Amino acid sequence: MARRLDYDEEKEKCKKFLKEFYLDGDQGKSFTYGEQLVRLAHREQVALTIDLDDIAEIDQELADNITKNARRYQALFCDAIHELLPDYKEREPQAVDSLDVYIEHRLLMEQQLRAREGANIQRDPRNMFPPELLRRFEVHFRQQNAIKAMSVRQVRADCIGKLLTVRGIVTRATEVKPVMAVATYTCDQCGAETYQPVGGPAFMPVTTCLSEVCRTNRSGGRLYLQTRGSKFVKFQELKIQEHSDQVPVGNIPRSMTVFCRGTTTRRAQPGDHVVVSGIFLPLVRTGFRQMSAGLLADTYLEACVVDKVNRMKQLEDGDDKTDEEIVAMAQEHEFYEKLSSSIAPEIYGHEDIKKALLLLLVGGVDRSPQGMKIRGNINICLMGDPGVAKSQLLSYIDRLAPRSQYTTGRGSSGVGLTAAVMRDPLTGEMTLEGGSLVLADQGVCCIDEFDKMMDGDRTAIHEVMEQQTVSIAKAGIMTSLNARVSILAAANPSFGRYNPKRSVEANIQLPAALLSRFDLLWVIQDKPDVEADLRLAQHITYVHQHSVQPPTEYEPLPMKHVARYVALAKQQTPNIPEGLTDYIVGAYVEMRKEARNNTDMTYTSARTLLGILRLSTALARLRLSGSVEKDDVNEAMRLMEMSKYSLHEEETGKKHIKPVDAIYGIIRELAGEKSEVKVDTARQRCTTKGFTPDQFNQCLTEYERLDVWQVNTAQTKITFVQ
Repeated sequence: MARRLDYDEEKEKCKKFLKEFYLDGDQGKSFTYGEQLVRLAHREQVALTIDLDDIAEIDQELADNITKNARRYQALFCDAIHELLPDYKEREPQAVDSLDVYIEHRLLMEQQLRAREGANIQRDPRNMFPPELLRRFEVHFRQQNAIKAMSVRQVRADCIGKLLTVRGIVTRATEVKPVMAVATYTCDQCGAETYQPVGGPAFMPVTTCLSEVCRTNRSGGRLYLQTRGSKFVKFQELKIQEHSDQVPVGNIPRSMTVFCRGTTTRRAQPGDHVVVSGIFLPLVRTGFRQMSAGLLADTYLEACVVDKVNRMKQLEDGDDKTDEEIVAMAQEHEFYEKLSSSIAPEIYGHEDIKKALLLLLVGGVDRSPQGMKIRGNINICLMGDPGVAKSQLLSYIDRLAPRSQYTTGRGSSGVGLTAAVMRDPLTGEMTLEGGSLVLADQGVCCIDEFDKMMDGDRTAIHEVMEQQTVSIAKAGIMTSLNARVSILAAANPSFGRYNPKRSVEANIQLPAALLSRFDLLWVIQDKPDVEADLRLAQHITYVHQHSVQPPTEYEPLPMKHVARYVALAKQQTPNIPEGLTDYIVGAYVEMRKEARNNTDMTYTSARTLLGILRLSTALARLRLSGSVEKDDVNEAMRLMEMSKYSLHEEETGKKHIKPVDAIYGIIRELAGEKSEVKVDTARQRCTTKGFTPDQFNQCLTEYERLDVWQVNTAQTKITFVQ
């Protein structure tokens, strides 16, 4: 049988804890809560957060009782602090707001009244100062660290009244508004004041004066609400939804309402991953709403602590490597290839695509010249035949990115991607609820089946991809929401499979205004090749059998190490030195020249130049460097050339040319009528065309063996044999 608690005794325990708890430090004992009580008494602090780990050190039973009956113990701690504060007051506090002046004035009047009429006057309790009005502090509890956060689905009816810790993603946050905590009325006949504490979302105002004067004279004075004497607290309602990894297959994500008051407001925005500690309570309805609801009751979580969850912080807590060790990994040989191969290692091939996805995670640097904004986020579109692992790459990036949203073209509308105007059920006002692009702010939004999206819905993405904002003019709401997001889209060609006999525009069938906003457009073709098919089949069967990728040239890094390194790289802000400007400009002019001569090229515009700059700065970030180097620009142009090479690989109508022969053609064209070419110039030209340095060196060796040209001993000059 449970022991009946003596709450007066429990209040004394609360007082003892607040006065006597201390931590041992370098300078002796530190009375944590005693110091906070001094600040509360001087109105220098508003909220007192009590850590249940501290209580458990002294009295585990008291900590368990608080967890089971948090609302009652919150009131007990409020009473205990209210009684202790006069002892901790070292000086008269300064008035912070008008309510402080009002309370001080009323207490002075109360003392004068008692001195004049004696201490034995009988007054109605509603004419006396309620403790809720005099207390200018808040008390919150922080759950013990040993207790793990629950998902919304795990919160059940037996949790009512208990202190819970729930984690989820914020889907809606209302504006912060004042809510009445204590209503103050003044009588029009006798001038007496009546106080009414408000505990729920609605209350019935008192109309008749209950003072001794009005009852004696039977004057029937009417009460009028005085807003200056009433107490208001900040109020905000949050809607949190369980994470996608917590939802069972075939179920709809569940959500929970969170009420934030006072200092817990403005702690989270839509899209934030949060852990909320609070008291789970039923929402008491009155009047017609209660009649229509019948025996059903809504529930909510009265927030005590709202903490944003940093996925990188979680990875650091569960990792044995320090930041210095993670940074030291960058000094390893061919770390760029090793890092890119660690992205979705179970997927065979796609080396250059994985490098591009790695750069998408890192991103470039935002620039704001003269109030104008140039985005740093990188957008990539993967267009390919069915079964080339596009969706698997998207889902891996969704798991790897610290903040991401995954959606599909058919399952998304334009409103669902940008923002919807909803009617707030609490206030009845029209409010904005952010869509996937807004919720993924400063993250990645993965859109699968991009080609299946309706044209009207697809136009909603245009502004986000370049301006990084969502402009809304609906239902009298005119605003601009931040959507600083990188978009990773996957689509199928318009005929299901890529048809090499048709042009690029006929296969893609996306508007040029949208395609130009993608920094890289990859066409992934599933071409029959005996050797490649054999290696792919062996890779797939090995993964299917062992649930792990087969041994490769590079040992893939764990996902948490990749995520931590990407987070460290994003802290860098590299600049492009003056010496590289002419080189980048010349390369862009050459690309425009090729686009003008080739009628079947994809659209090349100034956005292509910005894309090269973004990719270059992302590569410099990967090296944890403060400046962009020439190799970064060459690699960026190589990736851009490879993405276009995949577009035109089949459309040339010619037989497949070996890389060595193609490099020879480039060097021969570069030489023109001259018989000598500098090796550095030839290497740079071949690198920008998408060839690797190893292929270039192989070409030099083979054609020198064929006695087509000769290379000097210093490897600086190529001389053609006449």
